[in-house]
Amino acid sequence: MANISSIKAASLSMCFSVGAVLFSSHAGGGFATGNQENVYFVSLGWLGPITAIITMLLFTLTIKEAMNMYNSRHLTSYRQLFQNLYSPFKGIEYLFEAFFYIMVLMAVSATISGAASAINAQTGLNYYTGIGVVGAIIFFLTIFGAGLVRRATTYMGIAILAMVIMIFSVGIYMGGSIEGTQFFTAAMAQDFAANGFSKLPTAILHAFTYSGFQCVVIPTMIVVGTPLVTRKNCATSMWFSFAMNAIALTLAVCMLLGWTGIYGKSPLPTLTSCKAMGMSWLTIAYSAFLLLCLISTGVTTVFGFTARFSETKCLKKVSHNAVTRSAIVTLFIIIASMTVSVAGLTNIIKYGYGYCGYLAIAIIIVPFLTVGYYKNKRYASDSEYRARIDAMNENPEAAQAFQPTAEVAGH
Repeated sequence: MANISSIKAASLSMCFSVGAVLFSSHAGGGFATGNQENVYFVSLGWLGPITAIITMLLFTLTIKEAMNMYNSRHLTSYRQLFQNLYSPFKGIEYLFEAFFYIMVLMAVSATISGAASAINAQTGLNYYTGIGVVGAIIFFLTIFGAGLVRRATTYMGIAILAMVIMIFSVGIYMGGSIEGTQFFTAAMAQDFAANGFSKLPTAILHAFTYSGFQCVVIPTMIVVGTPLVTRKNCATSMWFSFAMNAIALTLAVCMLLGWTGIYGKSPLPTLTSCKAMGMSWLTIAYSAFLLLCLISTGVTTVFGFTARFSETKCLKKVSHNAVTRSAIVTLFIIIASMTVSVAGLTNIIKYGYGYCGYLAIAIIIVPFLTVGYYKNKRYASDSEYRARIDAMNENPEAAQAFQPTAEVAGH
């Protein structure tokens, strides 16, 4: 009994760990600065917190189907994953390739831009020094494989969630106590009276768009999620992740709804709001929170790119050492992203993320939640049917008592 319990505990722990990786990937520079929340949710008024929860549900359900398809069929690359998803149609997987390359640049650029804007504003540290520190940490956490990424982002995810609850809860509590702010409930009631359901179509679009561009982490998630060998494992992991993501994003949106009069058009809404609260300890805690978010999203995004290219034949000719190949790819994408970061955080999130999000709705979110769900369910039924047949071949007497279910028989 002790052995069985320990196996269950380890399995649950692994599910939580993989879920925390997804949370850490979402809680990046755009989230920590408040810029993403402001663009996609706060602008919706009273619909913002509701849309945030729906968005995270779409996101985690999509990743669940992706991991399930990848693990159940023992696939070895994200290209094979999308070939399975789009089969029998060929060539559509290259659309994801294009989406992935662009989004890696955008996500890592947002990390770099967020580091430059926030760290410099808070500590006065030189722009390039801040970039160098964050870049070096991302570099070393990325090049040593999925195990290190999973462990590092799990710990960072726990720390980020604790800080999210603390920082945003204080902000919500103080809403209305400082001139220019109001309680988020008052802000929601005021917006509902003025706009009603007029923003509902925009809310639906934002939910799909936001969850769409977050799917850049699929290549990372299918690698770190390979220990989740059953459908139940994948589902449990993503329910953990949904809880963490929904709590964090909803708290952030609720706080910022009450502080829009303070931060205005600032590219750093959360930092501006924290400073206005007049608590030095809270601003220091936010600085640590921001750094963790920047590093976590940088690691998970860069790792997916590194895993894709470090095993190519070209790089294997350069070096037989896997760490060296990973270092070459990681260094390339970090340098390339630094050049994109000059566009500014707000433009990156509003235009770069936005257009990629539109593409992702068509090639990732809708396909996985419809065709992917159907294929996974049928594959599981077929696998169960084959397992029963194999068992009956080993025990012929059981064949007479076996009656296939209607679902299995229909296949």
